[in-house]
Amino acid sequence: MNKTNIYIGIAAVVGLLVGYMIFGSGSSKKDAMAIHDHATEKADQLWTCSMHPQIMQPEPGDCPICGMDLIPAEAGSDGLTPEQFRMTENALALANIQTTVVGGAMGSTENSINLSGKIAVNEEAIAIQASYFDGRIEQLKVNYEGQQVRKGQLLATIYSPELVAAQQELLMAASLKASQPQLYQAVRNKLKLWKLSDDQINNMESSGKIKENFPVYATVSGTVSEVMSAEGDYVKKGQAIAKVSNLNTVWAAFDAYESQLSQFKKGQKITITTNAYPTKTFNASITFIDPVLNNATRTVTVRAELNNKDGLFKPGMFVVGNIETDEIPNGESRLVVPSSAVMWTGERSLVYVRVRADEPIFEMREVMLGSRNGEELEIISGLSKGEEIVTNGTFSVDAAAQLKGKKSMMNKTGGRTMTGHEGHLGMQTGGSSEMMEMKFLPAFQEGFEEALSVYLRLKDALVASDMQQTMKNASEMLSVLGKLPVAGLGAMEKTHLSKSVEMLEAIAATNDLANQRAHFVVLNENMVAIAGGLKSLKNTLYVQQCPMANSNKGAVWLSAEKEIRNPYYGDAMLTCGSVIQEL
Repeated sequence: MNKTNIYIGIAAVVGLLVGYMIFGSGSSKKDAMAIHDHATEKADQLWTCSMHPQIMQPEPGDCPICGMDLIPAEAGSDGLTPEQFRMTENALALANIQTTVVGGAMGSTENSINLSGKIAVNEEAIAIQASYFDGRIEQLKVNYEGQQVRKGQLLATIYSPELVAAQQELLMAASLKASQPQLYQAVRNKLKLWKLSDDQINNMESSGKIKENFPVYATVSGTVSEVMSAEGDYVKKGQAIAKVSNLNTVWAAFDAYESQLSQFKKGQKITITTNAYPTKTFNASITFIDPVLNNATRTVTVRAELNNKDGLFKPGMFVVGNIETDEIPNGESRLVVPSSAVMWTGERSLVYVRVRADEPIFEMREVMLGSRNGEELEIISGLSKGEEIVTNGTFSVDAAAQLKGKKSMMNKTGGRTMTGHEGHLGMQTGGSSEMMEMKFLPAFQEGFEEALSVYLRLKDALVASDMQQTMKNASEMLSVLGKLPVAGLGAMEKTHLSKSVEMLEAIAATNDLANQRAHFVVLNENMVAIAGGLKSLKNTLYVQQCPMANSNKGAVWLSAEKEIRNPYYGDAMLTCGSVIQEL
């Protein structure tokens, strides 16, 4: 019995030891793994700023830009591909992001094109009223543009020494016409060359008096479109006195995109409407298609002639033309999207696709465009029917992609997000951040660098909230840009330059600081694009960005120093922003 108890005791001890070794050891390993996983989770947690999402730091603290408390950044990618990124519902609401499901448009219903244009003077109905002899204008009866004249109406009286001498010859030849009829007839023919009628010549001859001032009569009826002389002017034979336009017919001139040209031909019917008469439509036919493409706008002028005997159409009036085009054969369907959905860089056409219907996850997609019908663009490739694309707030989505280091309009390859140390400098690292490729001649680059020096003073004036100095610097910069050689510039380069000039004109014309800063946003988009396209710069420039400017959509500017001096807020938020690129 004692031996049996001993054996049972030994078995119990051995069982306890084996159980401990199996379960205790496993539990320790699990505890260790749990501790390890927890440590890893903590190590992987990043902290960001709600106002400056480009800031990413491995531990909590203050934002190096604005000083706000950092918040935990979204952890994990939830199975997203490298090209995809997530936006918050709050960000979608603030940027008013709207999406549309791409659908097929049948050719039988999409067979018309809307074109925008203006009413223009029919240049074939313009007549120049000129002087037919040398002299001085004593009286001018046409004094302003828009004045109506009738055929045979007196336009001006002219003192002409030539005609005074010719009258003396006429009176002398009249006394000899019985003996020298050929001489008499030659003198009369000479006066007729100066557009004097037989009645005028007979009156000169019968009166026997020398007339000093001679009338000039209108040869056509119409509207004075330009007064080209003034009283007291000395005019030469054939010199213009006034330009008269017959507005009984006018031209409706429309701009057609290059991709639409195959759908137009002479004689094609066009229906025209105008804001002045919204309930009326006017029918016409295409009479002219410009054989030369406008390189700046990449458009061609398509023209129709309108009957205007009732005077309804005024030159300069905006009109819209609707042209019926050929249907797509066999009812073949095609994909069309709103033009607001497409971003064009000059080399690529881009859209943003919402990849999950129930989550705000997006990715950039490059597409190939076909023809344009009004505000719709045909998609040849890059999208499929049923996909959901961003149609409003596209640039806000693109800005979010840039901040997250994803592929975007300005960045073909994407790049990683900034870490804590990089956040202090505000520099974007990794990736290429490639700008649109543009070409500039050395003469243009040299002149543009001079404009950049004036631009920096303009920026400083906005930092100081000095409205008057801002206007002055904008005017000075306009003068410099006006001297730049534009020969050899491509369409994209000219577009950026012309848009810069337009914004500077607006800044120079207003002393409202908020208005100046609003135009400064668009000016910078174009100035940064041009500066980024230059091969080299004499001095380093920094592209800086404030995510709160432009109604929280973000805005950039150029600076000669890394230190942030915000031109959109001045003293109110002087240091808000970061450097996103170095030129």
